Amino acid sequence: MSSPADRRYSESHEWHKLDGDVVTLGISKFAVDELTDVTYVEVKPVGTALKAGDTIGEVESVKATSEIYSAVGGEIVEINAALADDPAILNRDPYEAGWLCRIKVSDAAPLKSLMEQAEYDKKNPS
Repeated sequence: MSSPADRRYSESHEWHKLDGDVVTLGISKFAVDELTDVTYVEVKPVGTALKAGDTIGEVESVKATSEIYSAVGGEIVEINAALADDPAILNRDPYEAGWLCRIKVSDAAPLKSLMEQAEYDKKNPS
């Protein structure tokens, strides 16, 4: 399965999708497959200010706990509340229903340094 081409990917398997001045952030199918069954998702609250490289929260599975990082700075303006009740959404649909948070970006330039879909899929075949 190819990763969606409309977003950028980090080495630590977060995806960032820019729409205007808001980035939707999630984790890739490769990351979800490595974690196996996701059991808990915690994301910092709306209003949290971030610098590029900050953690936005963590994802726990039966196998591991992984911190999630944002490549951009800004402010969390929305979190995916559905994940609190059903964290397995990440396993089922990591690229659409399983997004983690939305960040109003102060500077989108760091996204340019992230991988495009073809490069990410070549490094991380699923």
